[in-house]
Amino acid sequence: MTGSILQHPASTTLRIPVRGPFDLDKSIRFLTDFPPACRADTAAEPGTLRFAFPAEAGWEHVGAAVRQRSPGTIEVEVFAEEGLAVEVGAQVRRILSVDVDGVGFAKIGTADPVVRRLQQEHPGLRPVLFHSPYEAACWAILSHRTRMSQAATVKRRLAEEFGRPVDVGGHVLRSFPGPDVLAGPEAGRGLPEVKAERLRAVANAAKDGLLDAAYLRAMPVPDALRWLQLLPGIGPFSAQLILIRGAGHPDVFPTEEPRLQEAMRAAYDLPEAPPEELEELSSVWRPFRSWVAFALRNAPEFRTRGIGGSMTA
Repeated sequence: MTGSILQHPASTTLRIPVRGPFDLDKSIRFLTDFPPACRADTAAEPGTLRFAFPAEAGWEHVGAAVRQRSPGTIEVEVFAEEGLAVEVGAQVRRILSVDVDGVGFAKIGTADPVVRRLQQEHPGLRPVLFHSPYEAACWAILSHRTRMSQAATVKRRLAEEFGRPVDVGGHVLRSFPGPDVLAGPEAGRGLPEVKAERLRAVANAAKDGLLDAAYLRAMPVPDALRWLQLLPGIGPFSAQLILIRGAGHPDVFPTEEPRLQEAMRAAYDLPEAPPEELEELSSVWRPFRSWVAFALRNAPEFRTRGIGGSMTA
């Protein structure tokens, strides 16, 4: 079903400037421990992060190898058909959240001691996203009312059976199946029928351009969330997941994330604070509320409190 290994005839190297602190090694370490990525091997090659994914510009399977030679630049080696390099580079920028000017992020720490401590303890950490809003929406469907480890196993099986192996500079990686494949009848075999139907709906929406990252980020946040909830099986929690961790919106407070709320209560020593008070507290994080939530949820001191997987971790 997956076919032979996809080998692109040549690669293109892009040098992309990064504004504000960014540490690629922290992105690599995050992906190693992030079950939805299905990439426990990410840290196997020090200093290099390799991806294989369906490119949003036509859903061709492509690869990229990312390296950081200096603090203010990343080097992206793109393995794709001629003419796709710029689009793939832009997608990689979004996946690593380096498409956002992060200079102003440091200023938030001057106004909030919790954020300042996070920035000092984890310098250069930025949110690492799903490859696309389409893939984030698929994860939302697969993980609904399912343990994260079980959903990750199903996602890995879909990639192995229906995705495509891509040669990314001598390393073969499995790309998640594109929308054309998941929209068909075979990919849903072995899944509960309701999940199979919802995956097909997500795939068809992606094919029709309804999950375009730039489009979602350009909309007012409430409108984008309502738009996403028109998809079958996508409720408030999943809509925020797709907008934050799929489209990469930098300034959304995850109101539907109870584990983030518990982390905030612990960090700010507000054990009885209701959700409304926590959302008001987060106003000082603007315009990087998604980033601070990600950093807070991934701080080791809050992981040891039994806070498990979520949209921000």
